[in-house]
Amino acid sequence: MIKRLLFVFLMLVTHQVFSQGFVKKYLNGIFNDTTDISRPQFLIYPTLAYAPETSWEIGFSSLYVYYANRDTSNRLSEINGFTFVTLENQFGIWFDHAIYSDLNKWFFLGRIRLQSFPLKYHGIGMGTSKDYLALVDANQVIIKERILREIKPNFYAGIELDFQKMSRVTFKPGVNDPVFELPLGNEGSTNFGLGLGAVYDDRHNVLNVRKGNFAELAFLHYPLGLSTFEFNTLVLDTRFFRPLGKNNVLAWQLLGEFNSGDVPFNQLGLLGGDAMMRGYYMGRFRDKNLLATQLEFRMLPLPFNFTNRIGASIFAGSGTVFPDFSKASIHRAVFAGGGGLRFLLFPKKDIYTRFDVAFTKEGSGFYLFIGEAF
Repeated sequence: MIKRLLFVFLMLVTHQVFSQGFVKKYLNGIFNDTTDISRPQFLIYPTLAYAPETSWEIGFSSLYVYYANRDTSNRLSEINGFTFVTLENQFGIWFDHAIYSDLNKWFFLGRIRLQSFPLKYHGIGMGTSKDYLALVDANQVIIKERILREIKPNFYAGIELDFQKMSRVTFKPGVNDPVFELPLGNEGSTNFGLGLGAVYDDRHNVLNVRKGNFAELAFLHYPLGLSTFEFNTLVLDTRFFRPLGKNNVLAWQLLGEFNSGDVPFNQLGLLGGDAMMRGYYMGRFRDKNLLATQLEFRMLPLPFNFTNRIGASIFAGSGTVFPDFSKASIHRAVFAGGGGLRFLLFPKKDIYTRFDVAFTKEGSGFYLFIGEAF
């Protein structure tokens, strides 16, 4: 049924768009951006993707960027969303935001995830097989928010909230029908964490940082009564961006996540994803503690004379997970690397869309997003 409804919806949208000549005007607004740099801009476009867990994904992505009070001395705020359905009757609604108030006095940084699609579970630790133990079907709600106030120039402090609910969880055995012990949280859980965070941030454009620094130190406690399980999480995220010449940028990130207590399997340190360790999907490796780093060289744009809209990047990363520091082992780390193309969407605001191809010893991954990975 969902296939038929999706087909009818797309046909109606396509007919309406083309009958009004909207596509021509819309694309002209993107490719020939003549708007005032201080003016807010909104972009929406269809997406088509494929993943082994979900089959074909069809949906829409959107981006809204603006300066508070249309003052370009303020930092660029962004809100982006991604909504999709799959041919396997699954769905997802994602929203990410980085919002600065006037004079950058307040900083709101967070994300929302409402999703229902399978996750491959390989077990816990670095010694897990690339053949998954189970396919986990579940409904997930993830809401993470930071509410930060500037204390000193570029230094923010405030509260951090994290709400994660996993329900209707089923573990479907993998291709080899393995026998394994179900992890903590296999029946679902609802966990609410509250804590404090400190952030140093002197980036002007979070979607494409040419020069600047970002560092976050956060501690969250998930108490019984508000959570199914009681545990603590400490997060350290450090990023440096250095210009090399007129258009090139060298970017580096170090990420650490350290958990203690009774941590459910879905809130362990998850290695992989579209931002860190591209090439491994999110959660390929998981454990109580995570350490990962990545380095990226960006050419925005490429040094060609025929266009200033095309850019490129090359990147490499390494990461590991471990149960405690006595069992941490650098030689168990995994590596990933790759490259990608960039297209300049909004010249006035210096915002690119990226298409990355990443490679690991277990395969490759493809990513299409607006803004850089970090």
